Amino acid sequence: MTTRMQAVRDEFARVFGGECTLVRAPGRVNLIGEHTDYNEGFVFPVAIDREVRFAVSPRDDRKVVLRSLNFDAESEFSLSNITKDADQPWSNYVRGIAAVLQDAGHVLRGMNAVIEGNVPLGSGLSSSAAMEIGALLAFEAVSGFQIEPVSAARLAQKAENQFVGVNCGIMDQFISRLGRKGHALLIDCRTLSYEPVPVGGDEVRIVVADSKVKRGLVDSEYNKRRAECERAVVLLSGRLSNIGALRDVTPEQLAAHGDLLADVTRRRARHVVTENDRCLRSVEALRAGDLEAFGKLMNQSHISLRDDYEVSCRELDILVEAAWAVPGVLGSRMTGAGFGGCTVSLVRADAVERFRAEVSRAYEQATGRTPEIYVCSAEDGAGIAEA
Repeated sequence: MTTRMQAVRDEFARVFGGECTLVRAPGRVNLIGEHTDYNEGFVFPVAIDREVRFAVSPRDDRKVVLRSLNFDAESEFSLSNITKDADQPWSNYVRGIAAVLQDAGHVLRGMNAVIEGNVPLGSGLSSSAAMEIGALLAFEAVSGFQIEPVSAARLAQKAENQFVGVNCGIMDQFISRLGRKGHALLIDCRTLSYEPVPVGGDEVRIVVADSKVKRGLVDSEYNKRRAECERAVVLLSGRLSNIGALRDVTPEQLAAHGDLLADVTRRRARHVVTENDRCLRSVEALRAGDLEAFGKLMNQSHISLRDDYEVSCRELDILVEAAWAVPGVLGSRMTGAGFGGCTVSLVRADAVERFRAEVSRAYEQATGRTPEIYVCSAEDGAGIAEA
């Protein structure tokens, strides 16, 4: 048992007493395929070794009593009357999961829970999805039922969309539940079919650099980007048949019919259409062992996110450009919704320490901030932790 998991267990014993079940749910980093999931496209994330941990036990009443170690705070609610807690918004992810599970017909027991995590908040590594998936497995554990993993991801997405109020796609919840150790998942966000693809091996490392810039504009701008993409589909449907989402448009079709779109809408659509193409080509490159080609596609993805989708920011651009200058870096890009958060880089194993030193120095000189740099491993999705 890890030290952090032991701390959760110890806090449970202190606050609630008795036996508990331990649950873990990982965060994620998306290697490529950004802002494509809600356009029914393709994504290529990995579950990472940063996770949210729950220690839980059932209650004999309808109460859910939560204790957060990260926030040093408590929140409780009744399963008979689930409302948001404006004072403890971290609890709304658990409340939302309870609400959608009951709406789906599952009979829930009350629950005592201690929660702790080391997925950085507001960094774009999906701490919210890890909370949702962890809460879902916690309710499964105390209530005595199990939900098929893809269905669980759908329910967790519904909780974030309808209860929390963020109109996210399916990727984050999907990879947190279904991740596989040593692999990234190529996920078709329309059909929810997926394929594990080995990533890296001993030759390379996945390195995340946290800008420490909280994503202030992300919710309003995220919803605006979705609306712009939907507008593009409506306009393109005037000439192209069978267009249900930008996923159905090829780069060639967009080039031929882009005159239908205003400049901003065209650039938004161009990012999504070319990013889907890059995602599929990057997986082909990885299967072929062509890490250089994979890295170049990561770089192209960042340029598209910066210039066409306009969701990068100065700090992310500084981190990416500093990474591009380090020998042994195969590719680097912003990851997540944007406007702050993290970058992800594919780095040769023998270049990681140079990356850490040179990227940190360049970022500190340009911004006065010290980035947090994590070397991540691809891990299994959520589950019951070993006692």
